[in-house]
Amino acid sequence: MPLLDILIYPDQKLKKKSKSVDKIDNSLLLLLDDMAETMYDAPGVGLAAPQVGENIRVLTVDITPQDSEEKNLIELINPEIIDSDGSQLGEEGCLSVPGFVANVNRKLNVKVQALNRDGEEITVEASDLLSRVLQHEIDHLDGILFFERLGRLKRELLVKKIKKAFI
Repeated sequence: MPLLDILIYPDQKLKKKSKSVDKIDNSLLLLLDDMAETMYDAPGVGLAAPQVGENIRVLTVDITPQDSEEKNLIELINPEIIDSDGSQLGEEGCLSVPGFVANVNRKLNVKVQALNRDGEEITVEASDLLSRVLQHEIDHLDGILFFERLGRLKRELLVKKIKKAFI
């Protein structure tokens, strides 16, 4: 399977709101497979379809340690956060903004409803790191990058550094 190219900020495709998936077909299943392989190879803990140039609401997540034999891949189609509570501050980076991290405030717990690759409705209840990663990836589906969750001053400083590095 080919590895997909990960779009790098400031690519404008990263800013688009993704469309819902209305049909699960072989091309979507292949995209999920390729996204998972790309995510593991990067290495990352999550990857959203917009990051590989696909403007659809699909993501892959796996927070198991990189050196772990056991994988716990989560594939979500049309994910939606239906409940959340608590608060956590933690470091985030992004495969589309390589080399940059920032402390981002997120909900501590989330409940996400989505379809799995078989088209079945599933609910994922997550806390801590998994909650953070799911929120980060769902943000990608809405055209939001992690540094846009920072306060104005921190965001402006980080964006200046990022632009200096990439432009």
